[in-house]
Amino acid sequence: MTPRSALGVAVAVLRRPALWPTALRQLSVLSPSGWWREGSRRPGPPSDYLHFRLVTQYGGSGRSIASRDVVNYLAWCRDWRRMSRSYTT
Repeated sequence: MTPRSALGVAVAVLRRPALWPTALRQLSVLSPSGWWREGSRRPGPPSDYLHFRLVTQYGGSGRSIASRDVVNYLAWCRDWRRMSRSYTT
């Protein structure tokens, strides 16, 4: 992910406060345990997982992550969690 695309994703998510809890949850879920012990590594998915997701999403064309796709993914995660909770109660 380029710094420019990361900034675009951050701005897109910051503009949607309803997605903040989901974004934090997904950051926690996708970050490897103990990431803070690795020094300079930031929280987030491992690079090989992110590469796999980009290839499956964009076909390996080398495209950067589109912020709208991240927003759609977070909305899907939020809705899926809500829906799955309604079936278990």
